Amino acid sequence: MTAPVLLLLGRGRDAGSERGVDCPGDLPAPSDPHLVERARAAKAALGNRVFVLGHHYQRDEVIQFADVTGDSFKLAKEAAARPDAEFIVFCGVHFMAESADILTSENQRVILPDLAAGCSMADMAVLEQVEQCWDTLADLGIAESTVPVTYMNSSADIKGFVGRNKGVVCTSSNAKRALDWAFAQGDKVLFLPDQHLGRNTAVLEMGFSLDDCVLYDPHKPSGGLTADQLRSAKMILWRGHCSVHGRFTLETVNDVRERVPGVNVLVHPECRHEVVTAADYVGSTEFIIKTLDAAEPGSKWAVGTELNLVRRLADAHPDKQVMFLDKTVCYCSTMNRIDLPHLVWALEELVAGRVPNQITVEAATAHHARAALDQMLALP
Repeated sequence: MTAPVLLLLGRGRDAGSERGVDCPGDLPAPSDPHLVERARAAKAALGNRVFVLGHHYQRDEVIQFADVTGDSFKLAKEAAARPDAEFIVFCGVHFMAESADILTSENQRVILPDLAAGCSMADMAVLEQVEQCWDTLADLGIAESTVPVTYMNSSADIKGFVGRNKGVVCTSSNAKRALDWAFAQGDKVLFLPDQHLGRNTAVLEMGFSLDDCVLYDPHKPSGGLTADQLRSAKMILWRGHCSVHGRFTLETVNDVRERVPGVNVLVHPECRHEVVTAADYVGSTEFIIKTLDAAEPGSKWAVGTELNLVRRLADAHPDKQVMFLDKTVCYCSTMNRIDLPHLVWALEELVAGRVPNQITVEAATAHHARAALDQMLALP
């Protein structure tokens, strides 16, 4: 197979961009017929000492061993609600495990089965770049009136930056509440790192115009914007996006409507603005799940989110026609790195008394990130 295909399947490596893929031990072969049995045995041996979290975008082979499934913030909260669990095995991506480490106690250890399970969106906002952006705003005299808001899908460093500068974290389900709070504190918002969630929330839910939003490109001087553009903007959007949700286009929406008469188009707010405006329903992962749970039997749904979740929803609702919005298959390639061999390896390492791939956030960063997360929890 070619290198891109291997990466999509969770095999192979990209040494230039990944945190590291090699396990300090023997990774079981995917062909091992005893993987399920080994996972069950290791989890049983650990008992209440381990708590396994599974993100909605995970493979079914992993989800079957999750004690709780959910989106990133729900899982981090679930980890914090299990203080007796010595080990939190987070089947998700790196920023999620960081959030779990921030929210759990010092005696709990958070494990990510594969350190290469990152998030391309989170990696689009690097602390040095964000600080340079903030310096630009300060030089223009507008930093004091700007409130930073970061999506949950960001690194601990970025959450820490937001906390230091009296901002807030948001999720896709409470983005409007976070922005309402932010605009009560200041005149404008620096929204990190997903431009689409920021734009869609501001324009579709808060009554802003597209002209109120500017796109800051960290690879260009002053973000590629003039001083007047930065001063007049209400929403300064970071140039970041989700590689999965960004694939959906207006053409894919029009195509599915032509192919499937009467179809309901249901998409995540990380999708492009033109996709969201053309859809029938827009909402977070939890919203998508609840909408399909409540849908009428026989109804038709084209869902614009990660394929593992769409497949699982289709299997859970055989009385409805649930399909992937795009005709091209697209998994979250980094989320897909957490597979059954990596989960078995991590659990068996814990049984053997070794703690693999522990995720820890430096104390000062964790303190400020926790402040931004707590501010989100305190939103009205």
